[in-house]
Amino acid sequence: MTKALASRGVCVVSGVAMGVDAIAHEGASVENTIAVVANGLNIRYPVINAPLIEKIEQNGLMLSQFNDGFRAMGWSFVVRNELVVALGDILIVTEADLNSGSMRSVEYALRMGKEVWVLPHRLDESLGTNNLLALGQAKAIQDVETFVSRFGQAAQSNVIKDDFFYFCQALPTFDDTVAKFGDRVYEAELEGMVTIHNGIVRLQ
Repeated sequence: MTKALASRGVCVVSGVAMGVDAIAHEGASVENTIAVVANGLNIRYPVINAPLIEKIEQNGLMLSQFNDGFRAMGWSFVVRNELVVALGDILIVTEADLNSGSMRSVEYALRMGKEVWVLPHRLDESLGTNNLLALGQAKAIQDVETFVSRFGQAAQSNVIKDDFFYFCQALPTFDDTVAKFGDRVYEAELEGMVTIHNGIVRLQ
C-alpha cells in the first residue's frame, strides 16, 4: 500500500520500529518517508533496522524530540507516536489490540480531528480496529487501489515531481490550474502529462 501511495506523491510517516513500521518505510522507499524515533538521533534503534535507518538518514528525513544520547523508554514511544500522528493528514492502522500503543495513536488522531483508516479483520482478530469500526470512529480499507486513488493517479517514471505535479494530484479545476500555472497546463496537456475533462485536470 505504501508503494502505491508514494507513487502518487504521498509521503509516509512512521516510527521505523520492527514489523509494520519498517515495511511502511521500505514500501514507500526512503526518499518518500519520514521516520520519527523515540531516542536520540545518534542512536540507530532498533538495531535490526539500523541499515534502513541509515538509508533514511541519507535520503529521507529522520526526526526526534530527544537529545543525542537519549535511549528509548516506554513513555518516549508514546511521545513519538503523538508526533507521528501530528505530521500525517490521516492515520492508517493495520492491526491493533484494545490496549496497544496503536490505539493510543488513534486517540491522538481523533483528538486532532484526523481520519482513521483500518484494515478489516475477522471478529476475533485485531479487536482494537474492529472496535473502532463498530463505533464508527474509523473507516475500513476494503480495496487498496480504491483507497489510494483518493490521492490521485500514480506518476509515470519520467514525470518530474514539481509543484505543478503535486498540484494536479489533487484533481484541481482547469481554471484554478491556469490561474496558478498559466500556460504550463497547456504544455502538460500537449505532452500527454495531463488530460482536461469536464473542467478537471487529471494526471495521465
